[in-house]
Amino acid sequence: MTNNNNMGALKWVWLAAVVFILDQFTKNLILHNFQLGDQLPVVPFFNLVLAHNYGAAFSFLAQEGGWQRWFFTAIAVAASVMILIWLYRLPRSDKWMAIALTLILGGALGNLFDRVTLGYVVDFLDFYYGNYHYPAFNVADSAITVGAGMVILDIFRSSGKDHVEQ
Repeated sequence: MTNNNNMGALKWVWLAAVVFILDQFTKNLILHNFQLGDQLPVVPFFNLVLAHNYGAAFSFLAQEGGWQRWFFTAIAVAASVMILIWLYRLPRSDKWMAIALTLILGGALGNLFDRVTLGYVVDFLDFYYGNYHYPAFNVADSAITVGAGMVILDIFRSSGKDHVEQ
């Protein structure tokens, strides 16, 4: 895999910084204005809340004895390093994948910062229907989800191109 210069798509890392700053800004607003468990109804299907997530997505492993904090920290560090290497090797012209990867990177770093400094991830977006509440999440989680969706779409787009070219 070659890129058109020495830095590949690293020029897009600014987007990861924007995601990280927005994530930390919103989490700090919630931390300074809410108590754990508080709910502020915004519209009939959405609340702002303060939740501490000691696990991963959907509070996976949240009830464990604390080892999961360092396990998920190590995963986030490894994923961030791998994404930076991928961006370095990615051609500058591949803007779609660069944006996808930097969204994931910014989200991973936002949640990593929480784990290292607080011991948990701050979640505050609570969507619900009736009595069913989707697990609370944050800006970092949203960026990771959008970025991962873009990577999946890119795989489908690329596999279609490869099939047509053969």
